[in-house]
Amino acid sequence: MISTDALLRFALDLASAVTLEDRFERLIHAIRATVECDAVVLLERKGDQLLPLAQQGLMDDVMGRRFTIREHPRFTEICAAYQPVRFPTGCHLPDPYDGMVSGFDDGLPVHACMGIPLYVQGTMLGVVTLDSMTPGAFDSIDSRALEIVGTMAAMSLNTAMLLARLETKSKHAEELLVELNEEALNKDAMDMIGESQTMQTLKQHLELVAPADLAVLIEGETGVGKELVARTLHRASKRAQAPMVYVNCAAIPENLIESELFGHVKGAFTGADRDRVGKFTLAHGGTLFLDEVGELPLEAQGSLLRAIQNQEIQAVGKDKIEYVDVRIIAATNRDLKQEVAEKRFRADLYHRLSVFPIAVPPLRERNGDVLLLAGFFAEQLRRKFGLQQLTLSPQASDWLKAYPWPGNVRELEHVLSRAALLAKSNTNQGITRIEPKHLTGFVDAFELPKEPEEPSQTLSGSAALDTGGIQDLKQATENFQRQTIQQALDQAGLNWAQAARSLGMDRANLVRLGKRLGIEVTKRR
Repeated sequence: MISTDALLRFALDLASAVTLEDRFERLIHAIRATVECDAVVLLERKGDQLLPLAQQGLMDDVMGRRFTIREHPRFTEICAAYQPVRFPTGCHLPDPYDGMVSGFDDGLPVHACMGIPLYVQGTMLGVVTLDSMTPGAFDSIDSRALEIVGTMAAMSLNTAMLLARLETKSKHAEELLVELNEEALNKDAMDMIGESQTMQTLKQHLELVAPADLAVLIEGETGVGKELVARTLHRASKRAQAPMVYVNCAAIPENLIESELFGHVKGAFTGADRDRVGKFTLAHGGTLFLDEVGELPLEAQGSLLRAIQNQEIQAVGKDKIEYVDVRIIAATNRDLKQEVAEKRFRADLYHRLSVFPIAVPPLRERNGDVLLLAGFFAEQLRRKFGLQQLTLSPQASDWLKAYPWPGNVRELEHVLSRAALLAKSNTNQGITRIEPKHLTGFVDAFELPKEPEEPSQTLSGSAALDTGGIQDLKQATENFQRQTIQQALDQAGLNWAQAARSLGMDRANLVRLGKRLGIEVTKRR
């Protein structure tokens, strides 16, 4: 039963919580103080998905997950109701948190489960779910009291969300995508997952510069998500309804760069059998994203500079000059200041591109974000592989947190993709659990935590290295990369393209990495 005094305390707690920075955590704390339970989750509804805002009693990676309502029968019932939903003891509908409740990672036993839809003026803002390991724990609670809890929680959530939007000045741009914009923005679409201080700073910078029509230079290591940052900028800009056109500068042959950027007319050169529209023209009114801009040769940099300066282009083989209105967003994993100093990149182009530079932090500097990203990828992989549930064991989570991720977010995604496949082949139950033995491909120079059950176990799928004398992780990683590339080149007869294919890399990226590591191929290596 919920007493009148308990409801009064609940109302007072909510009133004091909505103005605080941790307002969502305070809200669920107040709910848990009013209704005894072992786990409680506050989720915001966005379209056909539920996104966790705060939780108590579940594993940390839950906060990175995105639950598609129609894929979870219990969520479907809660979202279809207007009153609290109490599931009967022994309900056979799969629980969306199965394997995620702290202390019950092998699966939930028979338990009590309840969901409260949160409505304000007929609009569902989200839901609160409560779980108790005591069967029937919610059966005796008065329905009217639960409705009051739901109404007050909904009003508090609405106020908290409004305050959050005002405080961060963030606007959720509508996905009004047309033609090329739809392809560009939906490619590997994902949220910017992360609550670390470095990610909060990055998001603040994006919110600041997105509405301004300034050129932006996105800098960061390979795999940090520079393209995602560019798409986020475009979606939040005044050009969101116009195309964002993608150009991979590293993949264009040097003799075709001007044709790719500015277009050509039929017969302009050998092989030009038809007119072609350039990327600048396609991006007119929208955004042109120049990925790997540091790979452009000097001659092409001059042509690009003139187009950006004058907002005018001339197709190859055409006399007429065309005016274009584009916003330039460029990205590079090179240190362009150093490239300018070494005369490999034009200083005037660098200054044109870097009106507002943005540094994307590597994953090793995003303290606490690894498990959020792991939860996000786990939910994507669960859907992709048709799994009922995909979870991480506590030991696997420890390994993910301890690893330095030299390949950043992209490496994390690939490691989890392999792990999910391996775990899928080793399970016959409803819950597919990723264990340390499924995590393969780590850099061997880094010593990961041992599993308690098998203290001497090493990483599956990796050749062990003697780490006894290693003091510098960066140097050890570079030594490992250098050795691997040299072996691949030897096996490929010193052919960079063949070596890149065997390593699963882009040729240009491999050549660049090889140069940085001091590997050059002439007549002999």
